[in-house]
Amino acid sequence: MRASPITSTVDYDADGMQHGFLKLPYSRDDSAWGAIMIPLTVVKRGDGPTVLLTGGNHGDEYEGPIALAKLAASLQAADVDGRVIIVPYMNYPAFRAGKRTSPIDAGNLNRSFPGRPDGSVTEKIADYFQRHLLARADYVLDIHAGGRTLDFVPFAAIHVLPDGEQQARCERAMRAFGAPYSMRLLELDSVGMFDSAVEEAGKVFVSTELGGGGTATAASMAIADRGVRGFLAYAGVIEREVGERDAELRTTTLLDMPDGTCYTTSEHRGLLEMCRDLGETVIEGDLLARVHDIERTGSRPVEYRAQRSGLLAARHFPGLVQAGDTVAVVADVVEHNVPVLA
Repeated sequence: MRASPITSTVDYDADGMQHGFLKLPYSRDDSAWGAIMIPLTVVKRGDGPTVLLTGGNHGDEYEGPIALAKLAASLQAADVDGRVIIVPYMNYPAFRAGKRTSPIDAGNLNRSFPGRPDGSVTEKIADYFQRHLLARADYVLDIHAGGRTLDFVPFAAIHVLPDGEQQARCERAMRAFGAPYSMRLLELDSVGMFDSAVEEAGKVFVSTELGGGGTATAASMAIADRGVRGFLAYAGVIEREVGERDAELRTTTLLDMPDGTCYTTSEHRGLLEMCRDLGETVIEGDLLARVHDIERTGSRPVEYRAQRSGLLAARHFPGLVQAGDTVAVVADVVEHNVPVLA
């Protein structure tokens, strides 16, 4: 296969702390011989597992970029047994624009794997991660949130995998992240996802959804900061900090999305009125939302009801909705008060 046009300014195999860039040549109107410079940090000491930490897979999700930027500025080589590769802004063009997708090619990085070295900018980024970063990693944490159009209860997530032993390792890592909720996530379409690429490579993979609305909160950042270090400790790359001994007491609620009835999809365009809040328990048939006609007054709103009983885990955000948008997600509650340390 053709070599990637992306080059790294860091040496992945050198011990110590390195801050650098993934350099992707990109000729454009304002810079004929320009490049997209994707920041990254590599922290290495001796032999040991490699953990790849990513944020900004979608550019309007901020818990990952903030948490990983903070980690890159604070983690020391002396703290590490092995290697940590930190990429806070994975789809850097999308992150700079504050958009889910790239303003250059409209590429959704999380639907572009395995990518192409001779493809679009987004495909080139996916190809480099697939062949050069994922290939080095043993554990991968990709931090997501709802962005500008979704809001979630804060959860870490894994998928049901054909390899039971691999899934068990992913489940333990998910619990070690220590989010208030831990989800076995059902994707509507997993083709081209970073998640699928990591899982098919046999690695331990955890993703998250830590809030939404196109912003981060103090609460969501506390979960992200603590979760990143919990994940690193699970991988054996850092020691659990003294202040994190409370992890032995903290618990998470296990959630599951077994089939498509978890999703409620709008068939109308209009003004969304949510009738239940995130984290509430709902019963099959309960009213979840109304969509009001914005073209005329005097018409009755369309009602959307729960197709199953469970916990309201996600909702559309903000107030206007289109046909085809996910209005709400209801997940099964599998177990309450599960210790975060397996």
